[in-house]
Amino acid sequence: MKVLLCQDVKALGWLGDVVEVSAGYARNYLLPQGLAKPAIEANLRAIAKEKARRAEQRITQRKRLEEAAAAVEGAEAVLAARANEQGVLFGSVSAGEIAGNLREQGFEVANEVVQLPEHIKNVGTHSVTLKFADDLTAQVNIVVVAESEPVGQSGNQAIGESGDQNV
Repeated sequence: MKVLLCQDVKALGWLGDVVEVSAGYARNYLLPQGLAKPAIEANLRAIAKEKARRAEQRITQRKRLEEAAAAVEGAEAVLAARANEQGVLFGSVSAGEIAGNLREQGFEVANEVVQLPEHIKNVGTHSVTLKFADDLTAQVNIVVVAESEPVGQSGNQAIGESGDQNV
């Protein structure tokens, strides 16, 4: 069944595209959700302006992503985290922390752009891929250093050190 897409549908097409899909997929999902309409001439004419506007938006968005990827390529983010003597972190460094650090440095990076196969759990330098689009990636270096804990800030105080003895 041929349908006209009313919205961008991942792995299917962009707004205004006429695509061939199975009848069940069209009847049970695309049409009820308002993602598509039957591909008739009246619907094609009605959506032509919106299709041109969205195409321009996609071009602008792509340029912005390319600029962001070029700017962040090869950047280095230094993150401090608590670690034991062997360099193993208490917890891990996540994609959100990496993206946040890069944003603090002035780069446009969303959390979902950072591609980590697994959280970083060791002190050291790690290479991380930022995937802005299917064919647009950038590499950054993440340096994880052991956080030095200020003296007297330990949460494990012995009874009597603080002067309170609530028994």
